[in-house]
Amino acid sequence: MPELPEITVIASQMHRELCGKTVAIAEPRQPKNLNMPVTEFVETIKGKTFSEVTSKGKWVFLKLEPSYFLLINLGMYGELLYYANGQKLPERWQFKLEFSDGSGFTIFFSWFGYVHLVAEKDMKNHKLTANLGNNPLSNDFCFERFENLLSSKKKTRIKNFLLDQKTIAGIGNVYVQDILFQSRLHPNREISTLSQKEKQDLYNAIKNVLNLSIQYGGLAYEKDFYGQNGKFDGTKFLVGYKEGKPCPACGTTIEKIKTGSTSSYICPRCQR
Repeated sequence: MPELPEITVIASQMHRELCGKTVAIAEPRQPKNLNMPVTEFVETIKGKTFSEVTSKGKWVFLKLEPSYFLLINLGMYGELLYYANGQKLPERWQFKLEFSDGSGFTIFFSWFGYVHLVAEKDMKNHKLTANLGNNPLSNDFCFERFENLLSSKKKTRIKNFLLDQKTIAGIGNVYVQDILFQSRLHPNREISTLSQKEKQDLYNAIKNVLNLSIQYGGLAYEKDFYGQNGKFDGTKFLVGYKEGKPCPACGTTIEKIKTGSTSSYICPRCQR
């Protein structure tokens, strides 16, 4: 599943490529991905112009003029791909948007995903995005705010806290592994047991791990807007998905353990 780094990369590329372009054709092939009937969706979006593309968590927010947002979530796995005028389209797609200059983009959903068209005045009522938590890479996500979030969830295990999209949006089971390792925290530690230094280390690790992946263009098995794979591959992980390998800090064998409904990769010595 694409997480915050992959979505951040895609949104940045879409902003650069799409701003100022006007929708000429919309072709949804899977009505279940939409939040309205196909005919209504096609008629509403036609003629609207993109003015800005941003992201929050695992969602892309495309601002349309006048007064609409196109919201995209790629689900468990998806390919959101740009095509130039005259360029051959991908073989598989469930959604296509074409602009007046002949360029456009397609979306392929391998499992589930969303393409929602929402009036600007109704954004606060959009159930899937209205309650998204803080963007951990935003300028206003300071340590004081993070500490306040931790204080409000004292009985919660730290991994569950990080994966809660209503608290912090965009972290999934891929990046949480190295975030916890960098801060030397076991995923089952309760927030109430964290020292001030551990809280600061955790805050720093969130930013370090996510920003590092963005610098590499996201995960190696995820595609960006131009169909290029990211360069954040297995060699970039510290302990994530490295069961049986030595810990890069102390040499202890990395273990895979069950943590609730997910698995975690830890160094049993560094993350007691």
